[in-house]
Amino acid sequence: MRFPLWSFLSFAVALGAVQAQDDYKPGPDAERKEGVPQGTVTQSKWTSKIFDGTERDLWVYVPAQYDGSKPACVMVFFDGGGFVAEKGAFRVPIVFDNLIHAGEMPVTIGIFVNPGVVPPAKEGQEGRKNRSFEYDTLSDQNARFLLEEILPEVGKNHKLTENPDGRAVCGNSSGGIAAFTVAWERPDAFRKVVSHIGSFTNIRGGHVYPALIRKTDPKPLRVFLQDGENDLDNLHGNWPLANRQMDAALTFAKYDHKLVVGTGGHSGRHGGAIFPDTLRWLWRDWKTITP
Repeated sequence: MRFPLWSFLSFAVALGAVQAQDDYKPGPDAERKEGVPQGTVTQSKWTSKIFDGTERDLWVYVPAQYDGSKPACVMVFFDGGGFVAEKGAFRVPIVFDNLIHAGEMPVTIGIFVNPGVVPPAKEGQEGRKNRSFEYDTLSDQNARFLLEEILPEVGKNHKLTENPDGRAVCGNSSGGIAAFTVAWERPDAFRKVVSHIGSFTNIRGGHVYPALIRKTDPKPLRVFLQDGENDLDNLHGNWPLANRQMDAALTFAKYDHKLVVGTGGHSGRHGGAIFPDTLRWLWRDWKTITP
């Protein structure tokens, strides 16, 4: 079957337009700057008891300004490997270095956690990914995983604040709804949320959050939402609509929150490009937080 030349040209133009809509790039705060002290990143493995049988990678970023004299603020990142990478969309260690040095966010220890994998039963087989269960499920299990396993483990070597206003959770997609669920379930422990392209859709029931927010007494949370006009629309729901419904519900319930919508699709490019400003907004009153 032959296709006319104009059809291929139309497809190429359309593809170029879609790519341009998501043509976001990290800014200067995601680049190394002369004179800015660099923090350290260490990587390890973690075997969970709460998500029984799962193993995962774990990274810990410690800023150069941390001296152990007082507790540091904490920011947890789900799908941590993507956030900790210095050539990725977010480049968190570099951004943290620059903003902490500039006094635009507190001395913050970053904890980067990958989703769990159940090891294969036989050599040569692939492990079973546990990501959707851990991230899309509406329960306190992920919060307990952080509070009973990960924070105590990191706390063996570093002083971490127990002030919930000094603890933040961040994620992309299913990791975005996971970040919100952690704070929603345990506002006594985490009160700052960053969700990029959050999956507030019916993967495992997350579409109920706007109704729950409207019908539940407000919780002391600060919530940042980011999405793109060309995000997913599939059998689970419509991502741009779901994030706007979250925004409307949070507005109705008078939450401290912000929604930023770009032109991109289901990727971290837009969230990464605005990430330094997201952190400035999230931590804007950090000097009032008691360690």
